[in-house]
Amino acid sequence: MGGNSVKSKHSISMLLGAAFLMITSAIGPAFLTQTATFTEQYGASFSFIILLTIIVDIFAQLNVWRIIVVTGKRGQDVANEVVSGLGYFISFLVFVGGLAFNIGNIAGTGMAFNVLFGVDVKVGAVISAAICIAIFLIKEFGNAMDKFAQILGVLMLVLTFCVMVAAHPPVGEAMIRTVMPKKFDFLPFTTIIGGTVGGYITFSGAHRLLDGGMSGVKDVSETSNTSVFGVVVTGIMRYMLFLAVLGVVSRGIKLDPANPAVTPFLAVAGKVGYKLFGLVLWSAALSSVVGCAFTSVSFIRTYFKPIDDHFPKVVIGFIVFCTLFFILLGRPVTLLILAGALNGLILPFTLGAILIASRNKKIVGEDYHHPTWLVVGGIIVVIITAYSGIKSLGGMAALWRG
Repeated sequence: MGGNSVKSKHSISMLLGAAFLMITSAIGPAFLTQTATFTEQYGASFSFIILLTIIVDIFAQLNVWRIIVVTGKRGQDVANEVVSGLGYFISFLVFVGGLAFNIGNIAGTGMAFNVLFGVDVKVGAVISAAICIAIFLIKEFGNAMDKFAQILGVLMLVLTFCVMVAAHPPVGEAMIRTVMPKKFDFLPFTTIIGGTVGGYITFSGAHRLLDGGMSGVKDVSETSNTSVFGVVVTGIMRYMLFLAVLGVVSRGIKLDPANPAVTPFLAVAGKVGYKLFGLVLWSAALSSVVGCAFTSVSFIRTYFKPIDDHFPKVVIGFIVFCTLFFILLGRPVTLLILAGALNGLILPFTLGAILIASRNKKIVGEDYHHPTWLVVGGIIVVIITAYSGIKSLGGMAALWRG
């Protein structure tokens, strides 16, 4: 009896750890910046885009998590079994996408330091990167980061809820535009999907489950519930932030172009809200830097023994490269938006490989049947995200030039 209790507690802890690893990876500086920027641009109609992306996210993440846990293999290994060499290609895409995303995360830490202490954004980024590197030099940091991510996730939800209520958003208008939008574009759609389940993000939680010993048909049900939980919590956070920003911009207040997401916090809570936002942004960015670097490098460690043997050092090198890139290039807001869009372009490849694997009994085993509705939904998501990704390329180029 006691053994079962310990196992149950371990299972719950692992499931929560996987869910919050995905949640805190998604709810980083890019998440805050993207949501605020697109709310100002699209107004209440952005609610429709959020709802549509949540539906897409659920189908994408359910497919990925179930197949990875059923097979007991990481995403790149599943892809290599689908088509020889495909895993290498996907690993390359995820790694490069992770670089782009982590440059945005580094930018977020610099923006947060600027809010908290008034220092230059690049100086703040260097200090934050040094802290991330120090964390990676500590053994057994994983459990502590799990707890930190859970506490941080709750903190962000509570703080954003308070700001949302204080902002007095036009909820009625938002509800109407959720089903009857006045405006829709593919760039925000692709960007939001990419920032939630694109690139490395959806794999981070699934791979974490494997590390915790969860695999096989017996763990599919818990995996599915945890997968949906992660997407829903992320969606709730985005809706609350959207309403908070909408309440501010509907009163004619312009967002700060250098740090768009800070405006509603400052508008409803003054200097205290400003500093609290800085703390939350910095914490979210810091955890995202570590999580992104770890997961991105994990996609190539199985291919190169030196990387596997010196994994922490390679992760540190990954962080250093991203920091130097940001310092030389700058433009944090643009980078944060483009990072999500780039990750959105990766999703059709990764999800497509997972869907093909789901119908291969040599990969998933004779005892597992992947639900047809999930396959159909996944195929629709691949088509939609591939099309929207292509359509958004022009907007991404214009954003970078502008």
